[in-house]
Amino acid sequence: MSSMNFKVSRLYIPGQIAALALASALIFPAGAQTPADSSQTPTDTRPVTPGKLSEPPQEGFWGKVNPFARKKWVAKRLDPIKGQLNELDEVSAQNAKDIKDVDARSQAGIQKAQSTADAANQLATNAGTQAQQAGTVAGQATGKVNTINGTVDGLDKYSEKNTVSISFRRGSTVLSADAKEQLDDLATKLSGQQGYLLEVEAHAPYAGANGIQSSDKLAEVVKRYLVTQHEIPVYRMHAVALGNAPLSPTATGDTKPTPVKTSYVELRLMENSLAAQDGSTPRLNPSQTGAAQP
Repeated sequence: MSSMNFKVSRLYIPGQIAALALASALIFPAGAQTPADSSQTPTDTRPVTPGKLSEPPQEGFWGKVNPFARKKWVAKRLDPIKGQLNELDEVSAQNAKDIKDVDARSQAGIQKAQSTADAANQLATNAGTQAQQAGTVAGQATGKVNTINGTVDGLDKYSEKNTVSISFRRGSTVLSADAKEQLDDLATKLSGQQGYLLEVEAHAPYAGANGIQSSDKLAEVVKRYLVTQHEIPVYRMHAVALGNAPLSPTATGDTKPTPVKTSYVELRLMENSLAAQDGSTPRLNPSQTGAAQP
């Protein structure tokens, strides 16, 4: 029995030794390419994403990562990262494009709003200018209306400026040289003037109808002389025959009416208020022959 075991051991020992020698030959080159400290394996410090990268690397036949397949192994794990980076670049590019589009639209909206605001300001300015012009026109119209109202109010307003008294001899209707000189002086100053009237009051010392007729003849004599000799318009003279009607206290300055004792004609220059504004109405000095002072 022992001899049989010895024979068997002699058969298997050489085969085992040969296998061990072959294994040692193959292992030695691999050990030569690994780091001196074989207990430490290289660690990947790159960030890994959940999923495939988080899974532990699969070991090969040798119990460790095959050193000859390291580039392929790294590329296999970097491809997903590259894909995600490319996708991130695309998303970033799209976001930048969207931001640019939004900014362009925002700028366009701002410009449009600014244009609208400028147009509104221009319209407001034009409206203000038109309002000022309308106010100016309204003010001018108001001024014209006031002027017209003043003109209308002044059409029938006259004030006494001067008086001239023409004396006659008792019972005579003939103008004396002194009376003609007074009328000539009056007519010369009235020549070419506007806005005046002459009030002609004739007085005679006769009572009743005789006094009225006598005073009326005196008034007609004075008017006829001014019309024929100096072309004074008839419509500017208004005559009245008063006969021997006593003069009022306001006309003479007395406290009671004064009876008429002589024949005379009194002419009062009446000035229109409108004509007085442009100075076109004559100014006459009162006569020294008994003319009543204004």
